[in-house]
Amino acid sequence: MLARSALTLESLTVPKNVHEIRDPIHVFVRLDSPEREVLNSRPFQRLRHIHQLALTYLVYPGATHKRFEHSLGVMELAGRVFDVVTHPDNLTDDIKELLPPLKNEDERRYWRRVVRMAALCHDIGHLPFSHAAEKELLPQGWDHERLTRDLISCDEMRQIWEAMRPPLDYRDIVKLAVGPKKGKDLKFSDWEAILSEIIVGDAFGVDRMDYLLRDSHHAGVAYGKFDHYRLIDTLRILQTPPSDAEGGLTEPALGVEEGGIQSAEALMLARYFMYSQVYLHAIRRIYDIHLKEFLKAWLEGGAFSTDLQRHLAMTDNEVTAAMLDAAFDAGKPGHLHARRIVRREHFKVAYERHPKDVEINQEAGRAVFEALSAEFGTGHFHRDRYRQGSGAPDFPVRIRDGIVSSLSISDALNRVPVISIDYVFAERSMLDKATRWLTRNKVEIIKPKEEGADHG
Repeated sequence: MLARSALTLESLTVPKNVHEIRDPIHVFVRLDSPEREVLNSRPFQRLRHIHQLALTYLVYPGATHKRFEHSLGVMELAGRVFDVVTHPDNLTDDIKELLPPLKNEDERRYWRRVVRMAALCHDIGHLPFSHAAEKELLPQGWDHERLTRDLISCDEMRQIWEAMRPPLDYRDIVKLAVGPKKGKDLKFSDWEAILSEIIVGDAFGVDRMDYLLRDSHHAGVAYGKFDHYRLIDTLRILQTPPSDAEGGLTEPALGVEEGGIQSAEALMLARYFMYSQVYLHAIRRIYDIHLKEFLKAWLEGGAFSTDLQRHLAMTDNEVTAAMLDAAFDAGKPGHLHARRIVRREHFKVAYERHPKDVEINQEAGRAVFEALSAEFGTGHFHRDRYRQGSGAPDFPVRIRDGIVSSLSISDALNRVPVISIDYVFAERSMLDKATRWLTRNKVEIIKPKEEGADHG
């Protein structure tokens, strides 16, 4: 009896190797003990204090979620996708020949861990309030992906990678975390390109899948929801069909079985609606502009530091505290911009893109902004222009007759609109005067100048 009790007590002291984290989107996210060391690292824990959607919570009050839980979700989905697309039943002999690691179980296990860790760390380089002020507040040639690369490669993280069994090469993690578009100086094999596509790909990157589902949930809207379970189950590594009729199949890429095309369409439509209704919401955008102007005034040298220790010490908390302080003290740097955010005295929309205006002048927004600035003075207006590079991405689809382009068989994908906004915002004290003047003069303002008119 005593021996049995001792055995029971001994069994209770065995350390737990799989750790579960509750998640509102994926129910549970699971990590093993070596992976939890990454979660406990300083670069990753910092993400607890970086808002996923910057100041969007001032428009959608529930959108207070952080990059921390998003990154956990990306890791969870990346593991699921990897397991599906590398399962022997879902692979053709041609794909196995093109991607040799698929035929080696030890290599497959190694790369599964690399995929999960790259997914977990893909956002650790984000600045305070995420994308809100990145482009103008970092030195030339820097972005959050470059900071991510440096953090994955730093001493603290390299010690964690080297302690794993088998040890992970930090360079593999870097490649998968940033992908070929942001890692143009890196050389990617077909295998590495496919694995990075799982995380950051234009068509089926799990980064996008998670942020659409998560942002929709926390913002309290239904636009970002789609059947990600069905989509993931039908994902496959497929050879890309040629762009011309004569060529054969080309390099491998992520695609879907025919039964997943509707889920893929739903993903692309979810992206369109989330951008048009949430991410590009006019008031959300002007808060980003006010935040950027505050940071320019408050930050030393008007920009964020690229020093890793200073980066790790700077989160939303420090920025928010400074904004609250400056909003009620006219002597503090950035007072006016902080006040506009904290007291909700943001600029308001004086003009927004209209299809009929664009038919007359592709740069109607610029014409309106310049005319208002000339009439009432600079500093009273802001212009915000964004245009998506293209519509839905093309990807391979396996049907009964072979592999075809998604755009060749999907009317829905061909009709996903290209997202475009063009706002002109006015200071509140000027809004009524500016809109009345614009109503009287808009037709003449947006009329294109005759070619050569400026040359006398």
